[in-house]
Amino acid sequence: MSDSKTSGGIGFSGMLTILFIGLKLTHYIDWSWWWVLSPLWISFSVVIIVLIVVVIVGVILDRF
Repeated sequence: MSDSKTSGGIGFSGMLTILFIGLKLTHYIDWSWWWVLSPLWISFSVVIIVLIVVVIVGVILDRF
């Protein structure tokens, strides 16, 4: 018997992006598209920063 749990569906940033797009298309907000899509690029940036930190720590620990 396998008890593997998978997380399906859309995350918080995806829901926030869909909400912002809906608000933009219905003219409830007058933001630029950069801010409407910001949950996507902010999430992507956080992942990239974490990966860079992991690589730097790996290189530093490998030298010792």
